[in-house]
Amino acid sequence: MTTEQGGYTVDDLFTLPELPPHTELLDGSLVFASPQQIFHSTMVDLLVTGIRRATPPKLKVRRDMTVVLDRHNGPEPDISIIRAEIELGPDETLYRTADVLLAVEVVSPDSEARDRDTKPQKYAAAGIPNFWLVEMAGTDRHAVVRVYELDPVSKTYALTGIHHDRLKTGVPFRIDIDITRDALNQL
Repeated sequence: MTTEQGGYTVDDLFTLPELPPHTELLDGSLVFASPQQIFHSTMVDLLVTGIRRATPPKLKVRRDMTVVLDRHNGPEPDISIIRAEIELGPDETLYRTADVLLAVEVVSPDSEARDRDTKPQKYAAAGIPNFWLVEMAGTDRHAVVRVYELDPVSKTYALTGIHHDRLKTGVPFRIDIDITRDALNQL
């Protein structure tokens, strides 16, 4: 069932009754969340904790909140860094792209294509200045964080770093997080 030709809209995302939690909207289609793997859950916790320690007061770290990109796209990044002044209160359910400085996606088997292809392209086209892609790599299945920065002319992301044991970057602010297996196992 769609409300109009072309699929669902962001308005539908927030008004359709009984949608499961963490439902996303991509290209007018509803995308339902699947059960998370331990890596996904602990990696998000590790990053949120590390980012919050470094976040300047004018910014906030949020997880699993809808970002309205356009009428037919309302993805839910695993982590977003937003401008603090735009938060209206505890009932807030979404953010606009102009208020998001960083979107982070932690790849899961069921979301691999969306996290690697669809979402980064949409975040870049919408003008979100920074994007991180987090996944397991190698035979030892260690964490890898790929850091991207938006080229404002081409509206595409350029890779600015690949981090294996330590995520250390100066954009969008100074961040230094231990992302080793030991750090993940401590959670």
